[in-house]
Formats: sequence, C-alpha cells, structure tokens
Amino acid sequence: MSGGAPVRMLVLWCPDWPVVAACAAESVPPDQPAAVFSGNRVIACSALARADGVRRGMRRRDAQSRCPELVVFGAEPERDARFFESVAVAVEELVVGVEVVRPGIVAMPVTGAAGYFGGEARLAELLVDQVAAHVGVECQVGVADGLFAATLAAHRSALVEPGGTAEFLAPLDIRVLDQPGAERAELVDLLRRLGLRTLGAFAALTTREVLSRFGADGEIAHRLASGRSERPPVRRRPPPELTVTKEFDPPLDRVDVAAFMAKTMAAGFQAGMAAWGLACTRLGVHAVTANGEEMSRIWRCAEPLDAHGVADRVRWQFEGWLKGTTGRPTAGVVRLRLVPEETVEGRSLQLGLMGTEQQLADERAAQAMVHVQGLLGPEAVLTPVLDGGRGPAERVRLVPWGDRRVPARLPEARWDGRLPMPATVFPEPLPARVFDAAGAEVRITERYQLSGPPAAVAVDGGAARPVRGWSGPWQARGRGTGQVRLQVVLDSTSALLLVRALDNPKWTVEGEYGW
Repeated sequence: MSGGAPVRMLVLWCPDWPVVAACAAESVPPDQPAAVFSGNRVIACSALARADGVRRGMRRRDAQSRCPELVVFGAEPERDARFFESVAVAVEELVVGVEVVRPGIVAMPVTGAAGYFGGEARLAELLVDQVAAHVGVECQVGVADGLFAATLAAHRSALVEPGGTAEFLAPLDIRVLDQPGAERAELVDLLRRLGLRTLGAFAALTTREVLSRFGADGEIAHRLASGRSERPPVRRRPPPELTVTKEFDPPLDRVDVAAFMAKTMAAGFQAGMAAWGLACTRLGVHAVTANGEEMSRIWRCAEPLDAHGVADRVRWQFEGWLKGTTGRPTAGVVRLRLVPEETVEGRSLQLGLMGTEQQLADERAAQAMVHVQGLLGPEAVLTPVLDGGRGPAERVRLVPWGDRRVPARLPEARWDGRLPMPATVFPEPLPARVFDAAGAEVRITERYQLSGPPAAVAVDGGAARPVRGWSGPWQARGRGTGQVRLQVVLDSTSALLLVRALDNPKWTVEGEYGW
C-alpha cells in the first residue's frame, strides 16, 4: 500500500437489490415490473420497469405513466438487509473475510482467495454460481484495485488488470463519484458545470488545485478518480478499549429491542472513538447466542460512521440474523460486541463556527432523549413522521426516537380527496357532540345528509361552543364505506374536523385547525 496504492478487491453486486428484496418480501412474481420509491422518486427499479422507460430519480407519476402496471414499494433498508444476509452467508461458504458494504454489495480482498481457487476469473464464476444456487438471485462480480473501482467494475462485470485501475476509471462519467453513502451530488454538479465530465479529466488536476478549490471532500474524490485509495494508507491502530461489549439477560430475540439497544451502544461507541480523535470505517458486529452460537459480520463503510450509522448497521444485521431466510440462530443473543476493525483520523470540531453551537445543542438533546429511553423504554420518546394518506390521522405516524423516520406510504403521491393538514392531530380522537339550533343532536341520514344544520359543538365533555360556519358532510375516501367528515368553524381562531361512522351515533374530533 505504499504511495497510496489500494488493496486489490473483489466486489459482488446484486443489481436492483432494493427491488429484489421488496418483491421477495411481498411475493411479487419476477415477471411484474416494480420500483422502490423514496421521497416520491425512484431509487431502484427492475429491468422490466427500465424496459418501459422507468429510471432512477423519476417521479412516481411519470414512472406510472410510462409503466401503468408498475408495482410500487417504499424504501425499507431493514428489509433490504434482512434478505441480503442470505447472500452474505452464501458467499462466506466459499471465501473468508467477506465485508458487507451495504445491502446488495459485499467486498473482500481477492489475492488469497484467487490463488486458492485458480485465478480471479475462476473465483468470480464460482461466486456467481454459488449465489444463484443458494439464494436464487442474479449477481455480478468485479475486481480492481480499491473498493471504489471494484464496485464500478462489478456494475460492468469487469476484471481490471492489476495496475490498470486508473485507465479503467478515466473514461467513466464523473457522476459515478456520487455513490450511495458518499453524498457527493453537489460536488459532482459543480465539476460538471466546470466542464469536468469524466473521472480522467478530474484526475488530471493536481492535488493542490483540488484542495484549494474543492476542499478535503474533493481531495478524497480526486484520489478515487485517480485510482488511488480513498484515504492515506497510514492508519492508526484502534486501541483495544474502543471495543464496546454488552451482555443481555434475558437474551435478545426481537429486532425492535435489538434496535433500541443498538442506539445506546452506538452512542457509547462513538463517544469513545471521538475521545481518541478517530472515526470508524470498518465496523465488526459480533454476537454470541444463549446456545453458544457465534455470529460475526464486518460492515465496510464508504464514509466514516457516526452514531446513527453504527446503530443502523447493527439494526440491519439483527434483521438479517433474526429474520433472515437462512442461518437463523436457535436462541437469543446474550453478548454483543462492536469492534472498530479499521479507523481513520476523525475530523476535529471547531467551536464558534456558523451552525456548530446548534449542532452541539442537537447532540446534547439527542443524548438526553436516549437517556430517557434507557430509563423508561423506547416508546417513552416519540417523534412524528409525515406519512401518505387522505385523512389527518393517516398522515401522522409516531415512531420511537432514533428509529428511521421513513414514511410507510409516499406523502407526495396523489391522494384523491386528501384534506388540508390541521394544526393539531390528536393521537386518540376526542369524543364530541354536535347540536342543532333546537338542542337536538345532529345525526347522519342514510344518504349521508345532516339531520339539521350544526349550531353548537361540545368536545370531550366540555361546554358547547357555538358554530359560526360549517361545511360537509362528505364521505371519507380510502377508509371504507359508511364514514363521513364535517368541518365546523367555532370562532375566529380555530376550526374542527369531525368524523363519524354511519352506524355509530358518536362524533369524534380528528384534528383542529388554527390560524
């Protein structure tokens, strides 16, 4: 590795893995076009969907207009990791030292394994056959000097000759620098606007020019484009006390409990790394079950991990271990160990710069919330997630602090009949009574009409308040038949959204508007 020469790596890549995992989870047949969406945009799609014109980054409406029979899934990293564990296990049966980069990609140093199996081409062939036979999915293999180049080689099923990585990378589009987890979209956009359209053109710049114009992040990207390792070769050996170990009684046998414990362990792990001025780039997750089974997995990371990144990978790994299709343990986990297998110099925090105080305040608040959860349980601190749906109660979902705040349904999708979002949505609908001018309770007829104009509303046993204006009723869409909504204005500062079932004489308050 002198001079920054990267280790020769083999990468096994399963194309469109988020779609493959989603289809497997929902038993969608392979002849059905499908796509996974995040933020109402395509992040992965099947080959059949691409044949109909669906592309990454496309909006859902555009994708469905090109492919009306498209099966739509939401992004779920836990699902991707759970199904990918079987691929990692299959690869491990042939090769040791397997590292998961992310669900869909595993990497390993190639030199020793290639020598044992009779060459890189033979090893690649065996791995493709192994995954197809044991998991039933297609994969591609690439070999090159360094993880970045090997990943791009896997996308092209290429075996790059030793020393030929720079030549292989030179004609590739500069946009390949924006790999998942690297977050280089802004840098790539700037390079393109400057006329640097290929990796070779970017690599032709001097290191001094790159550092002065693009900073440290640009210098890392420049090293990759040049075919060198992404970081300087001299790395500090992690002190042994940075390993975090925790024992469990009773054993961990549920993913949600494991996810909660992962957050607390990740916070301690990251604090220890920061105290030594280090950041983790390869994380070892090692577990022992009550029956003595030992399970291990190495996660290689494109960028140094923060506490959330550590917790995510531990949670994903438990998804694979406890819910995977192969190699499930026969008992719960009694010991979990997090090991920094590789570290780099951490970035120092400079106090006083714009936004730094706010970041510190956010971190202190997050630590306080984790502490509360440690005392009272994961459900003690909840945060809202805006979800997809028509009614307000459908569009707000509470998740435990630290869990991924990912919508279960696409919020920006077309929801016919969707109502404006109230200022307040109650976790449990409040009981209400609606009266007409004569003091009789307002009913709903079989034709979804009011028995009389609403004149007053009493909420949760309180005093009746006069109604200054109202609209409705109308049938609630997407919630089954026999349910109607009614909006009433009570005064100059608030209005209520009421809902009632046709076969139930009770009104409830679904939300309150304020202005």
